[in-house]
Amino acid sequence: MTIDEIRDNFALLEEWDDRYRYVIELGRMLDPLPEADHSPHNKVQGCVSQVWLSKNIDRSKGEPRLNYRGDSDAHIVRGLIAVLFALYSGKNAKDILATDAVALFEQLGLRDHLTPQRSNGFRSMVERIRRDANAALSAVH
Repeated sequence: MTIDEIRDNFALLEEWDDRYRYVIELGRMLDPLPEADHSPHNKVQGCVSQVWLSKNIDRSKGEPRLNYRGDSDAHIVRGLIAVLFALYSGKNAKDILATDAVALFEQLGLRDHLTPQRSNGFRSMVERIRRDANAALSAVH
Protein backbone atom coordinates (compact mmCIF):
# COMPACT_ATOMS: atom_id res chain seq x y z
CA MET A 1 0.00 0.00 0.00
CA THR A 2 1.37 3.41 -0.93
CA ILE A 3 1.21 6.50 1.24
CA ASP A 4 -1.04 8.15 -1.38
CA GLU A 5 -3.51 5.25 -1.15
CA ILE A 6 -3.52 5.56 2.64
CA ARG A 7 -4.07 9.33 2.40
CA ASP A 8 -6.95 8.81 -0.09
CA ASN A 9 -8.56 6.15 2.08
CA PHE A 10 -8.33 8.41 5.11
CA ALA A 11 -10.13 11.13 3.13
CA LEU A 12 -12.98 8.72 2.36
CA LEU A 13 -13.45 7.77 6.02
CA GLU A 14 -15.26 10.57 7.82
CA GLU A 15 -15.63 9.03 11.26
CA TRP A 16 -12.56 8.72 13.44
CA ASP A 17 -13.66 5.22 14.57
CA ASP A 18 -13.50 4.09 10.94
CA ARG A 19 -10.06 5.64 10.52
CA TYR A 20 -8.87 3.97 13.72
CA ARG A 21 -10.09 0.57 12.44
CA TYR A 22 -8.39 1.26 9.10
CA VAL A 23 -5.05 1.96 10.81
CA ILE A 24 -5.42 -1.30 12.76
CA GLU A 25 -6.21 -3.14 9.50
CA LEU A 26 -3.05 -1.69 7.91
CA GLY A 27 -1.09 -3.17 10.82
CA ARG A 28 -2.62 -6.59 10.20
CA MET A 29 -1.25 -6.49 6.65
CA LEU A 30 2.37 -6.15 7.80
CA ASP A 31 4.58 -9.11 7.02
CA PRO A 32 5.38 -11.04 10.19
CA LEU A 33 8.65 -10.11 11.86
CA PRO A 34 10.88 -13.15 12.40
CA GLU A 35 11.29 -13.98 16.09
CA ALA A 36 15.05 -13.41 15.84
CA ASP A 37 14.34 -9.77 14.90
CA HIS A 38 12.45 -9.20 18.17
CA SER A 39 15.83 -8.29 19.64
CA PRO A 40 17.06 -5.50 21.92
CA HIS A 41 19.03 -4.11 18.94
CA ASN A 42 15.81 -3.62 16.94
CA LYS A 43 13.70 -2.37 19.84
CA VAL A 44 12.64 1.28 19.58
CA GLN A 45 13.20 3.26 22.75
CA GLY A 46 10.65 5.89 23.72
CA CYS A 47 7.54 3.88 22.92
CA VAL A 48 5.06 2.83 25.59
CA SER A 49 4.32 -0.32 23.58
CA GLN A 50 6.92 -2.83 22.53
CA VAL A 51 8.14 -1.81 19.05
CA TRP A 52 10.78 -3.45 16.87
CA LEU A 53 12.09 -2.11 13.56
CA SER A 54 14.41 -4.30 11.53
CA LYS A 55 16.22 -2.69 8.61
CA ASN A 56 17.97 -3.99 5.53
CA ILE A 57 20.13 -1.59 3.54
CA ASP A 58 20.30 -2.21 -0.19
CA ARG A 59 23.37 -0.59 -1.79
CA SER A 60 23.07 -2.37 -5.15
CA LYS A 61 21.94 0.78 -6.98
CA GLY A 62 24.55 3.11 -5.50
CA GLU A 63 22.60 5.26 -3.09
CA PRO A 64 21.48 3.26 -0.03
CA ARG A 65 17.83 2.20 0.11
CA LEU A 66 16.37 1.22 3.45
CA ASN A 67 13.84 -1.60 3.66
CA TYR A 68 12.02 -2.24 6.91
CA ARG A 69 10.07 -4.88 8.73
CA GLY A 70 8.48 -4.21 12.06
CA ASP A 71 6.19 -5.34 14.81
CA SER A 72 4.49 -4.14 17.97
CA ASP A 73 2.49 -5.70 20.75
CA ALA A 74 -0.23 -3.04 20.22
CA HIS A 75 -2.60 -3.23 17.23
CA ILE A 76 -2.80 0.53 16.67
CA VAL A 77 0.99 0.83 16.83
CA ARG A 78 1.36 -1.91 14.22
CA GLY A 79 -0.89 0.26 12.05
CA LEU A 80 1.29 3.31 12.66
CA ILE A 81 4.31 1.20 11.66
CA ALA A 82 2.50 0.29 8.43
CA VAL A 83 1.89 4.01 7.72
CA LEU A 84 5.58 4.75 8.32
CA PHE A 85 6.65 1.88 6.07
CA ALA A 86 4.38 3.16 3.28
CA LEU A 87 6.15 6.49 3.64
CA TYR A 88 9.75 5.30 4.12
CA SER A 89 10.45 1.64 3.41
CA GLY A 90 12.18 1.00 0.10
CA LYS A 91 13.15 4.65 -0.23
CA ASN A 92 16.67 5.97 -0.53
CA ALA A 93 18.26 7.57 2.52
CA LYS A 94 18.17 11.12 1.12
CA ASP A 95 14.44 10.88 0.38
CA ILE A 96 13.81 9.57 3.89
CA LEU A 97 15.60 12.54 5.38
CA ALA A 98 13.67 14.94 3.12
CA THR A 99 10.25 13.52 4.12
CA ASP A 100 8.40 14.92 7.13
CA ALA A 101 6.46 12.05 8.68
CA VAL A 102 5.27 14.18 11.59
CA ALA A 103 3.57 16.57 9.12
CA LEU A 104 1.82 13.57 7.53
CA PHE A 105 0.83 12.32 10.99
CA GLU A 106 -0.82 15.68 11.66
CA GLN A 107 -2.33 15.90 8.16
CA LEU A 108 -4.06 12.55 8.68
CA GLY A 109 -5.42 13.81 12.00
CA LEU A 110 -3.63 11.12 13.95
CA ARG A 111 -2.13 13.48 16.49
CA ASP A 112 -5.55 14.78 17.48
CA HIS A 113 -6.97 11.30 18.04
CA LEU A 114 -4.17 9.37 19.67
CA THR A 115 -2.82 9.67 23.17
CA PRO A 116 0.28 11.82 23.72
CA GLN A 117 2.19 8.60 24.52
CA ARG A 118 1.28 7.12 21.10
CA SER A 119 2.26 10.38 19.39
CA ASN A 120 5.60 10.36 21.21
CA GLY A 121 6.10 6.73 20.22
CA PHE A 122 5.42 7.63 16.58
CA ARG A 123 8.06 10.36 16.81
CA SER A 124 10.51 7.87 18.34
CA MET A 125 9.97 5.53 15.38
CA VAL A 126 10.50 8.41 12.93
CA GLU A 127 13.69 9.47 14.73
CA ARG A 128 14.99 5.90 14.60
CA ILE A 129 14.38 5.65 10.83
CA ARG A 130 16.01 9.06 10.28
CA ARG A 131 19.07 7.98 12.33
CA ASP A 132 19.27 4.82 10.19
CA ALA A 133 19.14 6.94 7.02
CA ASN A 134 21.87 9.27 8.30
CA ALA A 135 24.05 6.30 9.26
CA ALA A 136 23.52 4.70 5.83
CA LEU A 137 24.60 7.93 4.13
CA SER A 138 27.61 8.33 6.42
CA ALA A 139 28.76 4.81 5.57
CA VAL A 140 28.78 5.75 1.86
CA HIS A 141 31.18 8.68 2.30
